[in-house]
Amino acid sequence: MSVPFGRGAFAQTGNKKKRNIVLILIDDQRYDAMSALGHPFLETPALDRMMAEGAYLKYAFVTTSLCSPSRASILSSQYAHAHGVLDNRTPLPADTPTFPALLQQNGYETAFVGKWHMGGASDAPRPGFDHWVSFRGQGTYYDPVFNMNGTRATEDGYVTDLITDHSVRWLKRSHEKPFFLYMSHKAVHAMFEPARRHRKKYSDVKIPHPPSMADTDENYRGKPGWVRRQRNSWHGVDGMYDGQIDFEIFVRNYNRTMLAVDESIGTLFETLRELGHDRDTLVIFTSDNGFQFGEHGLIDKRTMYEESMRVPMLVRCPEIIPAGRTLEQLALNIDIGPTILDTAGAAIPPTMQGRSFLPLVEGQSTAWRDAILYEYFWERAYPQTPTVIGVRTNRWKYMNYHGMWSVNELYDLENDPQEMNNLIARTNTGRDYTVDPAHEGILKQLQQKLGELAEQSGIRNNPRWRV
Repeated sequence: MSVPFGRGAFAQTGNKKKRNIVLILIDDQRYDAMSALGHPFLETPALDRMMAEGAYLKYAFVTTSLCSPSRASILSSQYAHAHGVLDNRTPLPADTPTFPALLQQNGYETAFVGKWHMGGASDAPRPGFDHWVSFRGQGTYYDPVFNMNGTRATEDGYVTDLITDHSVRWLKRSHEKPFFLYMSHKAVHAMFEPARRHRKKYSDVKIPHPPSMADTDENYRGKPGWVRRQRNSWHGVDGMYDGQIDFEIFVRNYNRTMLAVDESIGTLFETLRELGHDRDTLVIFTSDNGFQFGEHGLIDKRTMYEESMRVPMLVRCPEIIPAGRTLEQLALNIDIGPTILDTAGAAIPPTMQGRSFLPLVEGQSTAWRDAILYEYFWERAYPQTPTVIGVRTNRWKYMNYHGMWSVNELYDLENDPQEMNNLIARTNTGRDYTVDPAHEGILKQLQQKLGELAEQSGIRNNPRWRV
């Protein structure tokens, strides 16, 4: 008699378990939005515990800081220029290999619960998932309309709680195969709406303003002109979604909305403990992009500044991952798919441009990348942010802008983590830009590295839109 998965048995691939796997994706969570990482007032006990009991990838990044391109990159393990989802309206091409479909082919039962947000407003079930619960586009924080395996119905309640409830019910089913759950929260996407139980939290805390938020000549010395001009746009602190909300209310509601997410993580781990799979299930937690709260006078994402492109990344599986590991290697969202396939004992197809970080979190010694490629493509709907193709190493960052005549940006992150001193621009008078002579060599090295990464990944040095 076979023992069902989810109740104590595992299939084997050679000597390797086909582990149960959970991927938790949050929307717009900054890399530092956790109390364990020193946030001044946000409380995240469940995430803090996950970090303490697993591995923390300190330098994790998205390859494009925008919802749909990033989500498509997670599924396909491809850069946006490769999978073709360059904005929030384009669907992932149907013939693109994705890791959930490959898990299905390798004997997994798969489920998607939550926000899909690729291909406009469609909520239709997608390939790769045996069980499907989603909603159109961004959805709503309260009383969402869920598409559950092709049938739509309104459900009363708060969307974070409802996504959690659907996920828990599916986990508690009797699984005849190893399972993969993709729990994808709407939170914490703007406009932020906290659960009713959290609406008065943090009412008395002092909201910090980053040093680069002030509209001063000193803050914008050396910056491209578009950065300061964007202050009065949809994505600037002086324009803020056409003036719909005050900055301090905006920040408070973001952190209030995070509270239900953390509760969701706690509920998920409690469910795994009830099922006897607390220690042998691989759980990955991350965000689809970061979020700016006033840095350089900006809000939201898209840019290549740290707060936009850097995300939290936690991995927990006590059976194979030592507790309390902090890794400083450069990890990417395109590494998630290969890591999950590696955990499942499945082959990683050549279409995937990321690589498995499973050996890193397990504590194995392995060669790793020394630089990452970042790309963002200009959107007609939000023209204030230009196309940028850039490279980041452990210490340096170089941003190369396209479609505009202004200065590029070079930062020494070791000595300037707030990205205040652009080493390319010593002056900011008209077009009289010069390179700091002390950094001409590193600029050439980064330009060369950017060219190498672009060639390896198949992007054009002069990016174009697909026809």
